[in-house]
Amino acid sequence: MDLIFWRHAEAEDAAAGGDLARALTKRGRKQAERVGRWLEPRISDEWLILSSPAKRAVQTAKGLDRDFEERDALAPGASAAAILREAGWPDGKRPVLVVGHQPDLGEAAARVLGARAGLGIRKGAIWWFSAKGAEVALKCVIDADLVEP
Repeated sequence: MDLIFWRHAEAEDAAAGGDLARALTKRGRKQAERVGRWLEPRISDEWLILSSPAKRAVQTAKGLDRDFEERDALAPGASAAAILREAGWPDGKRPVLVVGHQPDLGEAAARVLGARAGLGIRKGAIWWFSAKGAEVALKCVIDADLVEP
C-alpha cells in the first residue's frame, strides 16, 4: 500500500472564524498548486484523497484538482492512530493521500517508520511511504518550495 502525507501549505496566522477558518496565503496557494502539479502524473485515479476539514487543508487538497473527502477525524490535533486508521494503513486496498497538519502528520510518519519521536514535515511538503508486506520504505520527500514552478 502507498500512503502520502501532505502537510497543508503556508497559511494565515489567525482568522476571524478561529483555527479551522485559517486560509492559505498567496505563497501557500502557489505551494499547493506546484505540489499538486508534481503529484498529478504520479498518482492514478484509484488513489483515495482525504483532507482535514480545516480551510487551509481543503485549499491545499484543491491544488491537486481531484475529488477528495473531508474527514473530521483528520482535523488539527488528530492522533497518529486516527490518521492511520482513516488511511487504512498498512492493509488498505488502495493507495491513500492524506492532507493534514503538523505535528499530527509527523507523529503518524514516525509511527509508520517505527521512530520513537515525531518527525518534522514542512508546510506544503509531502512524504510518500510504500509498504510491501512487513517492509516499509520512504519513497520520497518533496519540499513545496523546491518543486519547479
